[in-house]
Amino acid sequence: MFITSFNKEICLKIGCPTKGISLSLLMLNFILGNYNISQIAENKVSEKTNFKKFKHKFMKKYVIKYSAIILSMIIANGCGESSRIKSPEIETQVLLILKNASEHYQNITRNPRNFDEDGSVRFVPSSDWTSGFFPGCLWFAYELSGDSSFLKSADYHSWLIEKEKVNGDTHDMGFKMYCSFGNGYRLTHDERYRKVLIESAYTLATRFNEKVGCTRSWDHNSDKWQFPVIIDNLMNLELLFWAAKETKDSMFYKMAVSHADKTMKEHFRPDYSSYHVVDYDTLTGEAIQKNTHQGFADESAWSRGQAWALYGYTMIYRETGDPKYLEVANHIAKFIFTHPNMPEDLVPYWDFNAPGIPEEPRDASAAAIIASALYELSAYSDEEQKTKYLGYANKIMSSLGSESYFCPQNNEHFFILDHSTGNKPRDSEVDVPIIFADYYYLEALTREKVGK
Repeated sequence: MFITSFNKEICLKIGCPTKGISLSLLMLNFILGNYNISQIAENKVSEKTNFKKFKHKFMKKYVIKYSAIILSMIIANGCGESSRIKSPEIETQVLLILKNASEHYQNITRNPRNFDEDGSVRFVPSSDWTSGFFPGCLWFAYELSGDSSFLKSADYHSWLIEKEKVNGDTHDMGFKMYCSFGNGYRLTHDERYRKVLIESAYTLATRFNEKVGCTRSWDHNSDKWQFPVIIDNLMNLELLFWAAKETKDSMFYKMAVSHADKTMKEHFRPDYSSYHVVDYDTLTGEAIQKNTHQGFADESAWSRGQAWALYGYTMIYRETGDPKYLEVANHIAKFIFTHPNMPEDLVPYWDFNAPGIPEEPRDASAAAIIASALYELSAYSDEEQKTKYLGYANKIMSSLGSESYFCPQNNEHFFILDHSTGNKPRDSEVDVPIIFADYYYLEALTREKVGK
């Protein structure tokens, strides 16, 4: 039936909620001949109403005359200001949550990571890969509100992890330092932040292997991998690109491009889904095995991995201007949004190939990362793609801002999003609030608001 197809293909895919468009749909169906006056009056509209019963003469006379008008009414009602993800209500709620968090955590010397199933907030040391996300959330709150109290809190929580600038045992320097000090420097141009970031970049550079052409991801499981590189590692390249511009040292740029190229060559399958882990031989530089660590199976598409890939190559295109990276980003987006297991609300299951779909846990963090990436990717797209990408992003943000995913607030925790999945195979952080979901949700809110 026409109106059902229109609703799914237009309203849902470009981000219009079905709520609030019923009158326009009713009018369109009447004009198209799906409903008659008595059905409308008696509220007996049926999905089984046969469109073909109406005479061709009626169709020719009225459909051409009125359908365009009613279609525009549907779009106007469905995509009006009330459906935009930057609604004052959502932004106000988010800022209130973060205000409460900053006040509640002001004397705590660790940053929050997640809300555990036992009802407690898990705080982590600076060495944890997620330690920079809460400071980053506070920096976005400052950017959105201009409230100086957020600046003070963001500064405090950033300095809690400052010592990580010399921690060469991890590839997560970008996640930790760029999400915290990077946002701080972007917003304040505080020279102290800049110095921390430059030292962090030089530390990250020590993990680059010229033979492999990548920075090493993990040092653990040495019995399993020689030189593991995970798809997540694309995100840390932004720190290297930034350092190249700030220091004029081309070493950083060459490392970042080399890593991007090698990952593009080895991590992707023909359909542009990504492996999670690729292990390299340090003597030859060749890939020797491809598997997963957090996904369902070696050949499955772990949802957050696909999100990292989309975000990563969008960012790499921004930093290089090389169209091959934009092409990859577009292919990844196509894989994500044409996958048959993508739910209607566009918040993916934790793995696109998880065996128990639709009963599998969702991953709100993957959705938030994808939305943030799409807001940027849309800026590099033609009008048709831009409309499509913005539609997807708005739909995701509408879903995440709904009662289905938005955390009910209490005094036990101050997270924004529920239903993220950290590591399902190890039963760790499954279907709980996790801080990096909040970070990328806030980044997406900010990007949509300022048009980045």
